[in-house]
Amino acid sequence: MNPDIVATALAAAREAAAAAAEVIRHYWRRGVEVELKSDATPVTIADREAEQAIRRVLQAALPQASIYGEEFGLDGERGGLLWLVDPLDGTKSFVRRTPFFSTQIALMDGDELVLGVSSAPVYGETMWASAGDGAWLDGERVRVADTAQMAQASISTGNVKTLTGDARWAALGALIRDSNRIRGYGDFCHYHLLARGSLDLVIESDVNILDVAALAVIVREAGGVFTDLDGAPPTLDTRSVLAGTAAIHAQALQRLRR
Repeated sequence: MNPDIVATALAAAREAAAAAAEVIRHYWRRGVEVELKSDATPVTIADREAEQAIRRVLQAALPQASIYGEEFGLDGERGGLLWLVDPLDGTKSFVRRTPFFSTQIALMDGDELVLGVSSAPVYGETMWASAGDGAWLDGERVRVADTAQMAQASISTGNVKTLTGDARWAALGALIRDSNRIRGYGDFCHYHLLARGSLDLVIESDVNILDVAALAVIVREAGGVFTDLDGAPPTLDTRSVLAGTAAIHAQALQRLRR
């Protein structure tokens, strides 16, 4: 992909995330009413207005790109340049007054994720990355840890409801027993921790690509490995995550495949 287009797109994604942050902080202070979507997940005016703010910035900066957003669906074609937008990932946290929610913006070029921005406005962190240019936390470059042994590994799980009924559940239990520490930071937070070297493995079995596309680029550019639970790279159909340092990811994938 043309480096000038990547630079323009990354600047636009960061600007769009900042615009969404203004909307989210406004409704965080005043509170919102909650509606339920057809899949019984919550949505608020903050979700919708944040996505509208994001779309305005992205469309102006890169009009040739399509946009696929959590609240307003697909505008354009799935092929070519495609923005992936979740304006308020973690709405359940938002409405419960817990600061573990974020704005996720990623860009795909065909089948390749080329950049991502993850903004957590109340938590106080913004991470971004583009292909070949590393991962950054508020302007400081970050990298995953060099942890190579499961006995030293810190693991975090997110939504694992589906995994509890999977044959791999027992394997996950054994993996946890052999690790150094298990936590459940969830949402954007454990991916930020992984990319900055504070965690070694993240496991989730119930995600949407809009939740994790930007985070996949960030983890990859920080030197980590990001796949689904079967070891496949992220696509528009991705529903699970196994992300970690190269060594710990490889060990976990082998154990979950048994």
